[in-house]
Amino acid sequence: MKTPKQSVLLAALLVTLLSVWGCQSKPMEPITTPNYVDLERFMGDWYVIAHIPIFMEKNAYQAIESYELTEEGHIDTRFTFNQGGFDGEQKSYNPKAFVVDGTSNAVWKMQFVWPFKADYRVVHVDEAYQHTIVGREARDYVWIMARTPTIPQAEYDKLVQMVAAEGYDLAGLRKVPQRN
Repeated sequence: MKTPKQSVLLAALLVTLLSVWGCQSKPMEPITTPNYVDLERFMGDWYVIAHIPIFMEKNAYQAIESYELTEEGHIDTRFTFNQGGFDGEQKSYNPKAFVVDGTSNAVWKMQFVWPFKADYRVVHVDEAYQHTIVGREARDYVWIMARTPTIPQAEYDKLVQMVAAEGYDLAGLRKVPQRN
């Protein structure tokens, strides 16, 4: 059950997302997605290594996104992080994801508040399903994630270059502090 504070935050998120969608000035090339995402392999915990954050995660530490495929066909999501520091208040959000493109499984809609669903796309996942980039067609938010809390600098640099190649402004990219 959502607390009043969580409901207000979710409503503010919705207003922010709708405002951003309305401000898009020029059409962009479609964002790249993999030909196929194996949902079973994609499920589980992903540590957020870096992001262009939405408002509620600007000071996130130890951020982890977890996915679980349900029998009903949607994806239960749990996003947890500590606010402002490793010992900060733990925040947790539980949106549902719905796969839109059943051919590639890379295009999802993420629902924080019914009935609204936000664009959410798997932009990249490596062959071993150890690193991923999740973004949005609007190129306003992005998440670089891994199965481990840290990744080698060379891998990080490669993933950041992929984000840049998709047309993201890297000025807002923030590394998320993680503990091993």
